[in-house]
Amino acid sequence: MRLDPISLRLFVSVVEEGTIAAAAEHEHLAASAVSKRLSELEETLNTQLLTRSNKGIEPTAAGFALLNLARGVLHNLDEIYSQMREYSSGVRGHIRVFANISAITQLLPEKLKSFLAVYPRVQIHLEEKISTVITKAVAENAADIGIFTMGHHGHHLEVFPYHDDELVLIAPEYHILAQKPSVCLAETLDFDYVGLHTGSAINHQLIKSATKLERSLKLRIQVTSYDALCLMVDAGLGIGIIPSNSAKPYLKSLAIKAIPLNEPWAKRELAICVRSYDALSVAARVLVDHLKNSTDPCHKPAIAFRDGRLA
Repeated sequence: MRLDPISLRLFVSVVEEGTIAAAAEHEHLAASAVSKRLSELEETLNTQLLTRSNKGIEPTAAGFALLNLARGVLHNLDEIYSQMREYSSGVRGHIRVFANISAITQLLPEKLKSFLAVYPRVQIHLEEKISTVITKAVAENAADIGIFTMGHHGHHLEVFPYHDDELVLIAPEYHILAQKPSVCLAETLDFDYVGLHTGSAINHQLIKSATKLERSLKLRIQVTSYDALCLMVDAGLGIGIIPSNSAKPYLKSLAIKAIPLNEPWAKRELAICVRSYDALSVAARVLVDHLKNSTDPCHKPAIAFRDGRLA
């Protein structure tokens, strides 16, 4: 048994119009073609659907039952077409985004808000991850878009420069380091640190840089967010390092200060990574373009990386 939507649509039209002639005119078909479709539909279902008379067409009991079913089927088919058209134009879609804490706290809230205001039917699944996990997830297609701190990541990805990021030292207002106009890492290593969770790019950089100085980092406590780090510093449990823009909201409400770092690695760059821009869904490409345009209206070109190095 095979039912086609054209026959169902013609059946509904005939019932609604009352005659085959009127339905044929409405559907821009010959009356004979409509009549043939109805006969084939009745033959396929092995059921009389319509009673024909000089006054027109009247549905049988089976015809009334089919009318309700057909309307539901046709509505669902129209909805399929409508939704698929929205997917093909980028108006609808599902995007998996992995981003590090710096991007989530500094940039993404406003950027995603403005994007979803234009594309409210796009669903964005956002997860916070460390940069190494982000690039691995994008390379393995576990995420569509990644936003991470630039560095060697060991995967074949397309990378777009996204946003500058600068690290600062956070210390209590009464701390001796808070009185300095700027500090280098060596000046801070005699003091206890409030660090971020294991695996974070900042922690990795601090430990690596301290090791080069033949020193160790005194991690007194580790937390999982910038607000927790600032609260711990405010409580006098140590000093910490976070991005300057992430520190700004807390400088007004807590008794802490942000001190510039005189280190080359303090200036960082956040980047957007994808497996292949051309292979992204339309919605994901639109989001990538939105994120790039929000900071660079000239569309910075993608940088091709292979094994974490420039191709």
